[in-house]
Amino acid sequence: MARAPLLQLSDIALTFGGDPVFAGLDLVVHEGDRVALVGRNGSGKSTLLKLMAGLVEADQGTRVLSPGTHVGYLEQEPDFAGFATLGDFATATLDPDQAWRVEAVAEGLKLSLEAEPGAASGGERRRAALARLLAEAPDLMLLDEPTNHLDIEAIGWLEAELAGTRAGFVLISHDRAFLTALTRATLWIDRGQVRRQDKGFADFETWRDKTWAEEDLARHKLDRKIKAEARWAVEGISARRKRNMGRVRALQQLRADRAAMIRRQGAAAMALEAGTQSGKRVIEAKGISKAYGEKLILKPFDLRVLRGDRVGFVGPNGVGKTTLLNLLTGQEAPDTGSVILGTGIEMAVFDQTRAALDAEARLWDSLTNDPQIGVNGRSDQVLVRGQPRHVVGYLKDFLFDEAQARAPVKSLSGGEKARLLLARMMARESNLLVLDEPTNDLDVETLDLLQDLLGEYPGTVLLVSHDRDFLDRVVTSTVAMEGDGRATTYAGGWSDYQVQRGAKATAPESAKPGRAPRTSARQTETPPAQEPATKGLSFTEAHRLKELPDEIARLEAEIGKLGELLSDADLYAREPVKFQKATEALAERQAKLSAAEEEWLVLEEKAGG
Repeated sequence: MARAPLLQLSDIALTFGGDPVFAGLDLVVHEGDRVALVGRNGSGKSTLLKLMAGLVEADQGTRVLSPGTHVGYLEQEPDFAGFATLGDFATATLDPDQAWRVEAVAEGLKLSLEAEPGAASGGERRRAALARLLAEAPDLMLLDEPTNHLDIEAIGWLEAELAGTRAGFVLISHDRAFLTALTRATLWIDRGQVRRQDKGFADFETWRDKTWAEEDLARHKLDRKIKAEARWAVEGISARRKRNMGRVRALQQLRADRAAMIRRQGAAAMALEAGTQSGKRVIEAKGISKAYGEKLILKPFDLRVLRGDRVGFVGPNGVGKTTLLNLLTGQEAPDTGSVILGTGIEMAVFDQTRAALDAEARLWDSLTNDPQIGVNGRSDQVLVRGQPRHVVGYLKDFLFDEAQARAPVKSLSGGEKARLLLARMMARESNLLVLDEPTNDLDVETLDLLQDLLGEYPGTVLLVSHDRDFLDRVVTSTVAMEGDGRATTYAGGWSDYQVQRGAKATAPESAKPGRAPRTSARQTETPPAQEPATKGLSFTEAHRLKELPDEIARLEAEIGKLGELLSDADLYAREPVKFQKATEALAERQAKLSAAEEEWLVLEEKAGG
């Protein structure tokens, strides 16, 4: 059954006083569409969403909204001016009898509606904007980076909410796992052209690479044809000038077509280079704890970080991940315990708050005035891993042009600010990278490159991130901060942490040190001297019912042992094959336990019937 179109853009052209952002743009969003909107930073993704929302007027073309369609728009930086509380902002567009919708969403997002916008964190402000949008229940949602500033728990809640909605949505996000789970179509902005594929984000990279390969082949064929025609023009035109002027004009057209081809923007020429090798032990933390007044951040915690480790830090916003980073790197002193940094540490830091950037300063000055990379007496040079470079040339490595080099930092998009911070950080030689939310706002290509650089980096990495896919691709161990001051170290990335946490949650008391094996709960339901009831069971079923409690107890014990094995934080790095086999065995035992428990319940009910 054909779905009704909700929104249609036809022959849209838009410029902002320079090169066109879009020309001849046509697209349709249908009822129930779930669309990923992807493209390089600065390609026009947010502008396209604003066009779709009717907030930006095109120079030419038409925007047609289906009658009765309500469009909701989530912008990256909502304006909270004039609102006393986040709740006032969230309910401003609703009738009084609809305020309960905001409260329901706020409960799911764990948002305090009484908080003042000026004192609220970025995550709280983002939750308020989401509460407002979701409470409006629009037919079409236009979501610009909805996961920015959200922790993994809130991202999971939002993912479930969007998965269950009947509304259509167009979604910009840097979170691959989020896009992969939710989308069924993809809009790709590439050099002012918007392409559509009716497959979700999971197929985007394959589609992109195939498109680029076909484009390269077409360009190569055209170059060969131009070369052949140009040779003919030189060798044969003088004798047959009048008869072949059409062919000459065709050659001119081929050259014009070739010149009109817009070359793809290359990947950023980012590079990481380790300085002198640090000692084998990079950080040794023993019994460290921290509290601010009555608020407990960290109970006594031990962590050893060795050279080459990649440690991820996860947990809800405000739980203390950045504080723990500061304790481990000596930026703050613990209340108890000690932190010993290894020898020869050269640290480079990426700060999630962008505090190192002066919004009013030019990009040029942001680099040359940095005391760690600026060259004394030279206002146009920076030291890039010990070698002098012209500041504009270095900025071009990070996809900034000369005009941007002289523009203020405040004119940059979120992704461009992240690239500028990476430029500052990567100019330094280092052997310890401290990355606090580096993935926010970065496009797919830059994330890919950053991931590859971290994989090849010979130093040590401490990484705070809410990007589940990035954590899985980069880190070798995960420190989970789950509230109440608890911090626990797990081997592997986010997915491995989820498996191991599930194993600990289901591990029986017998698996814990110092505990005697306990009798299965199901064994205690029938006195030992008494046979279980077998009324209504066949001989085979009665025998099976008798066997199941022992089988369940055995599986529980095996799960407990595997959980204890996988809780060894160094297992993955030390014995990756053993870790993989243990993870697979754990999943197999858990599936068997679930099946055995279900079988026992069925037989027990039948026996009692």
